[in-house]
Amino acid sequence: MIDASEKSEPGLRERKRRATRRAIQHAVLDLATEHGYERVTIDEISAAADVSPRTFFNYFASKEEAVLGDFPSLADLAAAEDFLTEGSGADVLSGLGRLFEAASDAIVDDRTVNQRRRVLLREHPELFAKRMSSLHLFEDELAELVRRRLAADDPMLVGEPDALARRAHLLSLVGFATMRFAYRSWIDMDDSEPLARRVRQAFEELQQTLAATVR
Repeated sequence: MIDASEKSEPGLRERKRRATRRAIQHAVLDLATEHGYERVTIDEISAAADVSPRTFFNYFASKEEAVLGDFPSLADLAAAEDFLTEGSGADVLSGLGRLFEAASDAIVDDRTVNQRRRVLLREHPELFAKRMSSLHLFEDELAELVRRRLAADDPMLVGEPDALARRAHLLSLVGFATMRFAYRSWIDMDDSEPLARRVRQAFEELQQTLAATVR
């Protein structure tokens, strides 16, 4: 797996995009904490982030979406294709680790934003429920990708669709739980380690734990 520190640095445009997205999320969390989520407006968020309302909508469809923040994403088509074509000799969980490391790039790599969002979501159960609903959609998308990988690795499984679906669901849940473990431990750390590296370490810990268990 490629170390996060070995990845090429994003270009100027991407750095500006991430900075703007981060500024908007800081602004909405600042205002929601100070005035209450229900009372905050798009115009106020935009002014606090020093962007126009039009720019706000280039990044988020609504105030709610800005509060809920970023989710893991399988939008990296190259990473998904690599996962699907690794071949039956490659370990599926290791492949999921690489996939989640790439997916973590969709999350704003700012502990403060994520820590404050966690507090706000605890205070607003309806927002927490919507965030969990979005994560469930990601789980379903991941399970389908794993199903395709398993079918490619072992064509015999295609003739047993129920067994294939169960195995794909199990592996995707294990992978997603490992990602959540990495995310939570990353939020609680006080160093500068990037999220992608913590994801890598979590999947390595998973493999070590499984190896020790089956001895």
